Amino acid sequence: MAAWSERLAGVRGVLLDISGVLHDSGEGGGVPIPGSVEALARLKRSQLKVRFCTNESQKSRGDLVGLLRHMGFDISEGEVTAPAPATCLILKERGLRPHLLIHDGIRSEFAQIDTSNPNCVVIADAGESFSYQNMNKAFQVLMELDNPVLISLGKGRYYKETSGLMLDVGAYTKALEYACGIKAEVVGKPAPGYFQSALQEMGVESHEAIMIGDDIVGDVGGAQRCGMRALQVRTGKFRPSDEHHPEVKADGYVDNLAEAVDLLLNRTWSCKRSTYGDWDTSHCVSTKRSLLTSEEPGEQAGASCTVHTAQS
Repeated sequence: MAAWSERLAGVRGVLLDISGVLHDSGEGGGVPIPGSVEALARLKRSQLKVRFCTNESQKSRGDLVGLLRHMGFDISEGEVTAPAPATCLILKERGLRPHLLIHDGIRSEFAQIDTSNPNCVVIADAGESFSYQNMNKAFQVLMELDNPVLISLGKGRYYKETSGLMLDVGAYTKALEYACGIKAEVVGKPAPGYFQSALQEMGVESHEAIMIGDDIVGDVGGAQRCGMRALQVRTGKFRPSDEHHPEVKADGYVDNLAEAVDLLLNRTWSCKRSTYGDWDTSHCVSTKRSLLTSEEPGEQAGASCTVHTAQS
């Protein structure tokens, strides 16, 4: 794999996933991942553009931002690309009236949407509202339509809370697809249009951007298919098997957001070469020198090296 200097060259914008990268959700709102508050603050003090790209569909964008700010994160509502507001735009543009199978936490996002006489179904991470009765009602609405439209706020298989892994909306979307013989339209990661929207809002081209996320398929794979680079953090829903995924290979793996920011903000590393031909940052100690202009330490597999530099 190419040196970090090559992999990160030309990056002008950073897309950040939220759940699993900044914090783990859960009872009481969840907890920040260690080091993430400080890492985001350092990133936002840099010249890099930053945007948050989330599939969160249990909290409104305002409530999510309020929760994160309470945790100490420097974030504003206008910096967040979220699926519920994007879905509302689609519904209005196409004259769609949805039957909503969603969490009460985002119902306010659809307050201005006509839901009478539904001609589509919108499904999100409804949590405890994913009862048989509610799933069956969505199924019935779709089956009664001549041209059924199913819009899903994301395609995730699972996510991580402080209590453990939780089943995500993708599983329920697949059930409706199978039962109705249709294909859902996904608003959220990994849909290409969703990433393109975030890039436009940030004002950078895909080749100038990098995605940092914990989901090897939704975050990493989705971003790469849009021409972006992507790093996977070993926090949140990350599983060791992700590094051997049969279809998706991240441009790099880092232990957490803090290490990703160290790389992006012109740091060098004291590293041991991993068995995967990559730099295993779990063994790294950063020093203050520009990574993007320094040589890659060590060239032989199995070698370890340290670069000692003057303080910048």
